[in-house]
Amino acid sequence: MPEWKIEHDRPNCIGCGACAAVCPASWTMSPDDGKSDLVGAREKKEGGEIVLEELEFDDIKCNKEAAETCPVNVIHIIDLKTGEKVI
Repeated sequence: MPEWKIEHDRPNCIGCGACAAVCPASWTMSPDDGKSDLVGAREKKEGGEIVLEELEFDDIKCNKEAAETCPVNVIHIIDLKTGEKVI
């Protein structure tokens, strides 16, 4: 069972690319709108727009760094055992 969950508040992403630069295995930049995408994530949509991307995973290192470098704090990491938001 995965230990962590990432939530990406995509509508508020400014497309700076910091997450993709520090964690390219998990983050890419969309050629459509220039915002970041979480590779392999489940998407929640409203009105055809992605409002949240979620992914459960085991290795926190790279994604924690991506969350810490995000200047607008739209990447959140949650401990699935405790439900606590780490970032």
